[in-house]
Amino acid sequence: MLELHLPWLELAIVTPLAGALLVYRVRDPEIAWRRSLIATGIPLCVTLGAWLDFATLHAFEAHDRGDFLSPLLGREAIVIDELSAPLLPLAALLYFSITLATLRTKIRRVSFTWMLISLSMLLALLSCRQPWGIIALLAAQAVPPWLELRSRGRSTRVFLLHTLLFVGLLTAGWAIIAATGPGTDYSFLAVGMLTGGVMIRSGVVPLHCWMTDLFENTTFGTALLYVTPMAGAYAAVRLVLPVAPDWALQSIALLSLATAIYAAGMALVQRESRRFFCYLFLSNSSLVLAGLEVATPISLTGGLCVWLSVGLSLAGFGLTLRALEARTGRLSLADYHGLYDHMPSLAVFFLLTGLASIGFPGTVGFVGAELLVEGAVSVDPLVGMLVVLIGALNGIAVLHAYFRLFTGTRHTASISLRSRWPEKVAVLMLTALILGGGFIPQPGVASRYHAATEIISRRQAAQAQMDARNESRGDTI
Repeated sequence: MLELHLPWLELAIVTPLAGALLVYRVRDPEIAWRRSLIATGIPLCVTLGAWLDFATLHAFEAHDRGDFLSPLLGREAIVIDELSAPLLPLAALLYFSITLATLRTKIRRVSFTWMLISLSMLLALLSCRQPWGIIALLAAQAVPPWLELRSRGRSTRVFLLHTLLFVGLLTAGWAIIAATGPGTDYSFLAVGMLTGGVMIRSGVVPLHCWMTDLFENTTFGTALLYVTPMAGAYAAVRLVLPVAPDWALQSIALLSLATAIYAAGMALVQRESRRFFCYLFLSNSSLVLAGLEVATPISLTGGLCVWLSVGLSLAGFGLTLRALEARTGRLSLADYHGLYDHMPSLAVFFLLTGLASIGFPGTVGFVGAELLVEGAVSVDPLVGMLVVLIGALNGIAVLHAYFRLFTGTRHTASISLRSRWPEKVAVLMLTALILGGGFIPQPGVASRYHAATEIISRRQAAQAQMDARNESRGDTI
């Protein structure tokens, strides 16, 4: 396996940890915010460097050139490939944007120390290919939200029970698979446990209530940073897709489609903005999971493209809602608020990101949504119709929320509600990526197609190895 020219991944993982040490016990929130901004900006630059360095190698995967973590964790522990290469800067951009757009009036409520630790764990997860490392990092990621729930005096029961359940299922399932060894036909129980664990972490119906509970009881930023990177989809590709038989993938795909259409319908009738965003995200992320588990080149390419577009667009969408809440408090969708005159740039960005999440033409999600529909139609025309219906329902929900929040009345305020320069910078960055990816989609689609074909070929090789071993056992008998 090839090697990167610099230890990009190790730098990206260690830098937020160093920033957390610098922020820890800093009493001045302004100083903590500035240090956190630097500690999230450096990993963004480093992960972009890793992506560019990896692109020059023209390979599917490469080791990190590390001198610190690799000897401790093993050479196979920190790897970049075509699947994770764009996910790493996307994750770093999400944390940087959330930190940058945090208003000074709200920085006292943000735990920048745990935010930086979460960033380090997320980058480590996306750089990890070892199953036990992935499971351990998925479990560790749940610690910061749980601690915030406790510190705010909110009930942790729902979140903790679902976390323990998905971690327990993943641990037990992979322990059985590891005991049987490679090249064997894995048991129904083991694959079922892995499938169940991934579906719980992804919020698949009916085990999705932890996600609405998280959005209601934690700060909006914490909930965004926990769910938007879609760690459940990453676990599905790394843990389930290589070993699962067709029945397991079909089960995940069908349950994901059911979740997508259920969540789209729920987003239409929500009367509170946080729950609306939660169901909108759940609907789109379920479509991503459905595309990944169909496991055909077109649908898998579409799922990987929609993964990036949904992560980018709904991160911006959530950032806009967070900015609105920072000015007006929690918003109800039962009434009109008429906020357009006070914050026109945020209103435009709200509409842009919302439409981008459903694949509106000219945005980053358009090609991915088309590929996802085409892949679904090739499997079953009815499934393709359901995907189109889900997109239509989500589009109606986005427009309904836009009109409720920004039109319908004249809002009066005693202070200025206009966006500040950090928010404008974050909005401009995300807008450029959303529109740039829509007008020049070919590089991203080509990268996702290469990743999809390689993932499928490796899955087929593993299945062929299992079949050959089973045949040899039959001949021996």
